[in-house]
Amino acid sequence: AEWGHNAIAITDHGVVQAFPDAFHAAKKAGIKILYGMEGYLFDDKDSRLPNGEINIKGKDTNHVILIAKNQIGLKNLYKLVSLSHLKYFYKKPRIPRSVLESHREGLLVGSACVEGEVFKGVVNHYSDESLLALADYYDYLEIQPLCNNHFLIDKGVVSDENGLRIFNEKVVALGRAAGKPVVATCDAHYASPEESLYRQILMAGQGYKDIEGDKGLFLRTTEEMLSEFAY
Repeated sequence: AEWGHNAIAITDHGVVQAFPDAFHAAKKAGIKILYGMEGYLFDDKDSRLPNGEINIKGKDTNHVILIAKNQIGLKNLYKLVSLSHLKYFYKKPRIPRSVLESHREGLLVGSACVEGEVFKGVVNHYSDESLLALADYYDYLEIQPLCNNHFLIDKGVVSDENGLRIFNEKVVALGRAAGKPVVATCDAHYASPEESLYRQILMAGQGYKDIEGDKGLFLRTTEEMLSEFAY
């Protein structure tokens, strides 16, 4: 609000516990909250057990962003949180695609980060036809700052930051071809750069190995975002 932003989206992983605090803070600051969540989506086609239930084990998940457009969407978001924890939890709260389909009213569905199926398709050099088919499912596509995907350089998927830029440019081109808006998101996990230390401590406690590279997931100003995506 101090930066002059009129809205901010909250999309925590699999949960919505931040909403009450966000509501009260936003009311005080005069800023709009986009209530959302980053979910773990999996394709449950042909994955039924003999008893008719959905098989959740052994299924890879793709990240997906869900943002409520209205009260119906917020109610459906809460239902998805409950179902993913109580009925489809396996290592993490998972959302079967068929369940999202039946609760999609009032929700914007975004393609999420490098762990989303669209960006994975770009990284794995899917055909244009396949990428268009993936993009068709989403209301908007997403790209993020280069530092978010630096681990792809460390893994040897690309040789330098130019390779990461090419991935983002491919998503932008895909959005134009598919008629989908493309959103550059900050994917902030903390407010300021020096707070990365706190997240590194939390991640170390959870057993993550590649924590030293986490230095760029801070909240950026509009100017910083424009500079980040100047290319």
